[in-house]
Amino acid sequence: MSKKILIVDDEAHIRMLLSQTLEEFEDHGVEILTAENGQKGLDLIVSENPELVLLDVMMPLKNGFEVCHDAKTIHMSKSFIMILTAKGQEFDKNKGLESGADLYLTKPFDPDVILEKAKEVLGISF
Repeated sequence: MSKKILIVDDEAHIRMLLSQTLEEFEDHGVEILTAENGQKGLDLIVSENPELVLLDVMMPLKNGFEVCHDAKTIHMSKSFIMILTAKGQEFDKNKGLESGADLYLTKPFDPDVILEKAKEVLGISF
């Protein structure tokens, strides 16, 4: 069974940037999945059980806080959920962590930080 990373963001260029940042994982058997809205993201968390989820907050159908909360509490997901958002207020960060996020980073983010955290979560080094 291959490991999986799920990128959930309604902005295509962010999905592409994150996919490019993480593409080297594909050489190590990791499957990279994407979703363009919160509901599709939650559906993929439930059906695919990714080890790592990169999750935006402001999205259609279900926001990232709702996705994270539902994934962790209703579906008991063991996925490591990293929220990546432009919402940098302390209130938002607290809300993200309270919803079950394992890490909360603000945009613009450093791709190297994402890469290193992904290596750590997946237990892969290259």
